[in-house]
Amino acid sequence: MKSATPKVLHPLLGRTLLGHVLTASASAGAERTIVVVGHKAEQVEAHLAEVAPAATPVLQAEQNGTGHAMRIALEAVPEATGTVVVLNGDVPLLRAETVASLIAEHEAGARGATVLAAEVGDPAGLGRIVRDAAGNLEKIVEERDASPEVRTIREINAGIYAFDVVSLREALSKLSTDNDQGEEYLTDVFGILASVGRPVGVFVAPDADETLGCNDRAELARLRALLRDRTNEAWMRSGVSILDPSTTWIDVTVTLEPDAEIDQNSQLLGETSVAAGAIVGPDSTLIDTTVGAGAVVLRTHSIGAQIGAEATVGPFSFLRPGTRLGRKAKVGGFVETKNAELGEGAKVPHLSYVGDATIGAKANIGAGTIFANYDGVNKSHTTVGEAAFVGSDTVLIAPVEIEPGAYVAAGSAIDKRVPAGSLGVTRAQQRNVENWVLRRRAGTVSAAAAERALAEQDSGGEISTAE
Repeated sequence: MKSATPKVLHPLLGRTLLGHVLTASASAGAERTIVVVGHKAEQVEAHLAEVAPAATPVLQAEQNGTGHAMRIALEAVPEATGTVVVLNGDVPLLRAETVASLIAEHEAGARGATVLAAEVGDPAGLGRIVRDAAGNLEKIVEERDASPEVRTIREINAGIYAFDVVSLREALSKLSTDNDQGEEYLTDVFGILASVGRPVGVFVAPDADETLGCNDRAELARLRALLRDRTNEAWMRSGVSILDPSTTWIDVTVTLEPDAEIDQNSQLLGETSVAAGAIVGPDSTLIDTTVGAGAVVLRTHSIGAQIGAEATVGPFSFLRPGTRLGRKAKVGGFVETKNAELGEGAKVPHLSYVGDATIGAKANIGAGTIFANYDGVNKSHTTVGEAAFVGSDTVLIAPVEIEPGAYVAAGSAIDKRVPAGSLGVTRAQQRNVENWVLRRRAGTVSAAAAERALAEQDSGGEISTAE
């Protein structure tokens, strides 16, 4: 991956590669999970503690092959019986249903080992499934050790297995490093078991895409697109309208209700949820955001906000953490909010910053209003009461309260309480300096326009404008 981040920790639609695999394992009914770590083990272990604290990490200090890794894993569970399943850490498209089917077929056949296989168009770089004349598994051959004839086989080993744990322990003790890489191959277990009469078999994945891993950023991008398409299709079949699936990215951790509508170029990330009848997009990114029923969110970036039912947001709005919009509240164009609560029907229509504030129901905040919440040291709170009206180009200097039904005149800077039903005004009286432009800006287009206007006024005619 050419990255400071271990491969299995690269993100993919709401989870890491490893996180997707752990989810499939847990959903398939794993009683216990062992994760073999090696490269940058401390980072992987920290991630495990966060997303799967019940999983047990074991260190493979020297990477001596998959068979060696398996032996280390089994040492952590000496009491294990029954079936053990082995999964790669970089197969995020693997479904829990496929893992469960692999286990079911393995146990139904009382096998010592079963490999998950897939038929692919280009098997380059992958181990091949070699069958005998009767179609039974004969052996698994790594590409480095394969003959030209074996390399033509398109049925590949997905690196996912089910084993009888007793048979596996016995076979692992017989592994050798007599191969091109000088490593212990877990795949050699199949030949060892077959040689002593233990049944081995193949389970073919219903969708070859489930077995895809990645070894670089280009392959990771292809996996991301495949998972995007799978996720979007599932939501559309459940009743969600996605107007342009190819430009819509929805994390697997997101929840949507039927009749929600997602327009083009939108991203729904993290723990975002969108209720029935809501419209999101186009061109919106919602992170850990709740959108209520019937709300409309247009060209908006939102992080950790709660958008109430029938509320409207956008275009070009930025909702920061702690924003809470009540029913039918409005945050309009070019508005930024942070730790702000708007009551039912409250409006901040345009060009304003609202930070650390509570705005009552049906209050109106005029264009260009700034909630000055930070004095360079402390953050303070502003309260605007029910049905209050704040005029355009106003600064509310926190801490301050505009009581219910109060008005604030446009262009004011308010740092004291405005009582209920009162008008707060802090504007200086206007003063006009006569003929200032003619004296100080002589020769400019402004001066010429002023001269024409004054001439027209002196003659009692109408003011005309030059082309």
